[in-house]
Amino acid sequence: MTSLSALPTRVGENLPPSDWMTITQEMINDFARVTGDDQWIHTDPDRCRKESPYGMPVAHGLFVLSLIPKVMAAGPKWADFSSGVNYGCDKVRFPAPTCVGSRIRMHQTLKSADPLMNGAMKVTFIVTVEIEGEKNPCCYTEMIAVLFP
Repeated sequence: MTSLSALPTRVGENLPPSDWMTITQEMINDFARVTGDDQWIHTDPDRCRKESPYGMPVAHGLFVLSLIPKVMAAGPKWADFSSGVNYGCDKVRFPAPTCVGSRIRMHQTLKSADPLMNGAMKVTFIVTVEIEGEKNPCCYTEMIAVLFP
């Protein structure tokens, strides 16, 4: 880890990948309940076996995106800071489906670090969510946060 003020010197660096996480049907169903997006391609395994091009349920893209802060918080830190807030995302893409049972992990690269008032730092991370054994990632985004000393 480094101080917030030193983050600009680390632009372009990669953190080690996160631990693997398995996407379960229960997780997908919970997300569907909370968001009201209970489309059968996410929540109906029997129908998916018969009608889906994937043969099984797939996670919502927004569900995979919503896991990024959780995985970032559990992984190695770029800098020592007291708190941070989500500022937004740029260039969100879902290049491949995340089927139930998939194991995913996250890769992050520090794209930018811009000083703000009172020692805070606006940072942008390039985040790629990999699916074990697959060529294409299931999610790509530029996650922006404001970190406070």
